[in-house]
Amino acid sequence: MTLDQYRHHMKVFFDPLVSVAIRCRLNANFFTLAALLASAAAGVFFYLRLELWGIVAVALNAFCDAMDGAVAREMKTQSRRGDFLDHAVDRYADIFIITGIFAGGMVPWQIGVVALTGVLMASYLGTQAQAVGVGRYYGGLLGRSDRLVLILVVGIIDLISPMSFYGLGWLGWLLVMFGIFGHITAFQRFMYVWAKVE
Repeated sequence: MTLDQYRHHMKVFFDPLVSVAIRCRLNANFFTLAALLASAAAGVFFYLRLELWGIVAVALNAFCDAMDGAVAREMKTQSRRGDFLDHAVDRYADIFIITGIFAGGMVPWQIGVVALTGVLMASYLGTQAQAVGVGRYYGGLLGRSDRLVLILVVGIIDLISPMSFYGLGWLGWLLVMFGIFGHITAFQRFMYVWAKVE
């Protein structure tokens, strides 16, 4: 079960912010590109072991990622091009953030690669379902919203109460979980789509 399916419940909180953004002439593409820059900054901060600033940048990425769709819907400017841009940026954001964490030495690169491939495959299969006529499918154990929330929560815990268990800190173990549950999610999505297509 992923948090992605509860996005519509957040509408009441984002509506006032969307109104302000529209009055300031900020469109959906502005927030999409801002999300990309925030994720790149997060990757650099994690690489430099500036975890606090990395967490702030991830929070900004999550906010902008939520705002781009909300603004597009309110302005009725949703388009296939915007959707394509959003998904491309989301994948780069995943790469920047996760690579920053393991390239910064918080986890061995082998674990980082497993985490990154699990995340990318789960996301790919969620959208590939639409390409084969099933429609987008974001089911499974670990979605993008889940990952962002977990990075924020675990990152804050790591700052407040750092620990090392078998040589890994909180964020290191989080990437282990991303690797395991990312690939499980990818398998769940694959099986769901496989059962729907002929």
